[in-house]
This record gives sequence, structure tokens and C-alpha cells, in this order.
Amino acid sequence: MAKHNELGKAGESAAVAYLEGQGYVIRHRNWRRGHLELDIVAIKNNELVVIEVKTRHDTHFGQPEKAVDQQKIRRTVRATDAYVKFFQLDETIRFDIITVVGEPGTFQIEHLEDAFYPPLF
Repeated sequence: MAKHNELGKAGESAAVAYLEGQGYVIRHRNWRRGHLELDIVAIKNNELVVIEVKTRHDTHFGQPEKAVDQQKIRRTVRATDAYVKFFQLDETIRFDIITVVGEPGTFQIEHLEDAFYPPLF
């Protein structure tokens, strides 16, 4: 496995541990349907929370959350729509971003709640 993939997996695991520590119940990690993917899907306070995780070694090339551009938002919303239909859910939905910066064991985690809203098409 490439080094950046290993870092991404470690960052996602750190994000899951963080979320569980905050009282979130993880429904799925890396949920896929065709070409659509959601990093983490969780529940907290009867709200479905879709979390995009961005992991970086450092911030020399900018903040990790800046990688969640309009195209990524559209894909995430499309994947969420597929998820909700597949599982026939009716919860309120929130979109968060978790940034993970550093190395395993010394990660700095930032949780951006309501990081984006579905675009109007």
C-alpha cells in the first residue's frame, strides 16, 4: 500500500476514535455504491452525520478542508442521496469535515460541523 494511502487509513481511524469519544455511533466506514463513496456515516442526537475525512502530513500546501471543493461536495451529496434511499432513512442530515494533520500517534484533529450544505441544482 502506498504511504499516502496508509496515512489516509490511519487518519480515518483516528477520526472514528474521535467521533466515538464524542458520542457518535458509527454506522458505516467507506460505504460504497457503484462509484459513490462516503468516508464515515454516523448518528448523533437522531441526526445522520456524513463526515468527509481529509488527512495530511502538514499544512504546507494549505488547509486540508480546502480539498473539499464544489465537485467533491456534489459527489458527497449524490452518495448521501443513494445511502438514504438504499437504507430508507428519514433522519435529518448534516455534512461535516474532519481534518487530521500530522503522523499517527500525534495527529491534530479538527471537526468542522455543518461544513457544507447540499448545493441547489
